[in-house]
Amino acid sequence: MARLTNQQLEAELARAQAEKDALEAEKRALAARLDEERSRADAAEAARASAAARAEKDAAGAKGEASTAKKKRGWGWTLLATVLIVIASILAPVAVVSTWAQRELTDTNYFVDTFAPLSTKPAVQDLVVTQTVTAIESNVDIEGITSDVFTGLENLGLGPKASTALNTLQAPLVAGIKSLITQTVTKFVHSEAFSDIWKQTLTITHKQLLATLNGDKNAAISVGPNGQIGVQLGPIIKAVKTQLVDQGFAFAKNIPAIDKTIVIAKTSSVTLYIGLYNLVVAVGIWLPWVVLVLLAAGVLVARRRGIALIWASVALALSMILVSVGISVGKTVFVLEVSSAIPADAAGTLYAGILGFVQSIVVVVAVLAITVFVIAMIGGPFRWARALRGYAGSGFAAVRRGAERHGITTGRVGEWMYAQRILLRVIVGLAAAAVVVFLRPLTPPVIIWTAVIAVLVIAVLELVSRPPAVDASTQEPAPAAAN
Repeated sequence: MARLTNQQLEAELARAQAEKDALEAEKRALAARLDEERSRADAAEAARASAAARAEKDAAGAKGEASTAKKKRGWGWTLLATVLIVIASILAPVAVVSTWAQRELTDTNYFVDTFAPLSTKPAVQDLVVTQTVTAIESNVDIEGITSDVFTGLENLGLGPKASTALNTLQAPLVAGIKSLITQTVTKFVHSEAFSDIWKQTLTITHKQLLATLNGDKNAAISVGPNGQIGVQLGPIIKAVKTQLVDQGFAFAKNIPAIDKTIVIAKTSSVTLYIGLYNLVVAVGIWLPWVVLVLLAAGVLVARRRGIALIWASVALALSMILVSVGISVGKTVFVLEVSSAIPADAAGTLYAGILGFVQSIVVVVAVLAITVFVIAMIGGPFRWARALRGYAGSGFAAVRRGAERHGITTGRVGEWMYAQRILLRVIVGLAAAAVVVFLRPLTPPVIIWTAVIAVLVIAVLELVSRPPAVDASTQEPAPAAAN
């Protein structure tokens, strides 16, 4: 093997050293490029943070200016906002009654849908059977009729034993006739014919209940001028009479036309409700809108609108809760008041049938107020609310950055959506409000799902919106790149 001379060895060492130096230089250059990229990324991030801080500062400044302007308006505006919200909250229960009157009572279909199901309630059916049988027995002398029949038979010249035997049959015959009447009335009241008569009469005379009553004695439901609400038995007794005659019981022809009413309420509050209804008819469907305008005006004139919206929703929810409690207490009072004439179960069924729709409106408005309260709290000026919104914004930004690293971006459309984000949010809010205002029937699930869907839509809009890029050198939004 040839040996390397000193010069050759030194040359090899020099060459190896040169290669090592070149590798070191390349390594340093690569590290420098990495450091430069990190620096650029840090600078861009710092620029974004600086721009966000500046925007926050500008917003705070604008808020401060607005707050100053609000303070210059004086506390008179706060007082006016409070008065408007209080008046609206006081009128809200009346508005609920007006909604009930306009959409339920002044419309035949709504009225029939409310009262027609009462004819199928066992408690109401039992009450009608009892009162109808009592009315027939009170107006038909069954004992006298049977006595006349037996007297006529005795005059035929029957023997003593036959007469005695005949007399012993008189009491069972009277009891049998009464039992037959009860069975016939019960069978009729539990039949579809009774429900049909009930519904037809309601359809014809429903306005009598609401307007106070034009005195139609054939109405199945009537209101007397003394504040009595009752179920009239005349049409029912007439139908039972026809059935008995058709079955061959001639004595039924003696049943006269009976004008009897089952009084289901006799109280000054009924007269008050009727007077209130007359007022509602005068103001029409506008009262709910007046309440809505008063609430909106109270929020708009307030010095701190977010706080005013919270208090307005709380006041409205409390007024609905008080109305609901009042309806529940009223049921107990109603049952006790008519207990001498109507069994408790029947009275409770009648009360629920009459005010059930009002109760449902109260629940709907209360749920709507609570929903607005939750949204207003999250969007309010509180520190925890701002922090929550900040976390949500940071999460959306992180998702957008992750998508852009994978080449997924909304481009110019996203930039336009970001520029028009306030308009888009207003459109979503108006759409949700339109659902609440115009959709019928409005139920608590509809309100909750409307709010949830609106929030989800706003979240999606926030996610697909694309804030403009920030130039690290100027810390200003850079021109949008062509996509």
